[in-house]
Amino acid sequence: MTQNPQPIPPVFHIDVSATSARSSVPASQGLDSGETVHLLRQVVAGQERQNKLLEELVQMMTAVQRQRATELGQWRQANPGLARECRTAAQALSEVQTQFLRNLTEEVNENAEALQDGDFMLTEFVDRFGPRLAHLNGVLQMLTQLSNPTPTNSAQ
Repeated sequence: MTQNPQPIPPVFHIDVSATSARSSVPASQGLDSGETVHLLRQVVAGQERQNKLLEELVQMMTAVQRQRATELGQWRQANPGLARECRTAAQALSEVQTQFLRNLTEEVNENAEALQDGDFMLTEFVDRFGPRLAHLNGVLQMLTQLSNPTPTNSAQ
């Protein structure tokens, strides 16, 4: 296969010199200053709309988080004994999770090549550890949220 030595014409030209070479660029190739200003104003308006939408999204998420924290605080005040039991259970379950993760990592380290080479082995590994890990994490997260002390106003 031979290469064609013909150069490819440039798509556009950028002048980085101190003096302007604007007169060398035909008007049909560039934008006049009025069009550029108009396009820049449209870009700024779009960015302002995006910023406003992002601010509204943050406000909504903050309101939902505050509502959730209020509900959890009320539940903890109504069930102080159960909240303490959740804390104890979360600590115990955290130790179980640590041991489970040790077993999982040992399994990965012992069978790394088989997991990389065989789709069957990877599927078996995910089936064996995946659901238990996901459920364990979910239960531990719930117990932790229910057992955490109510945050003070300065922490919020």
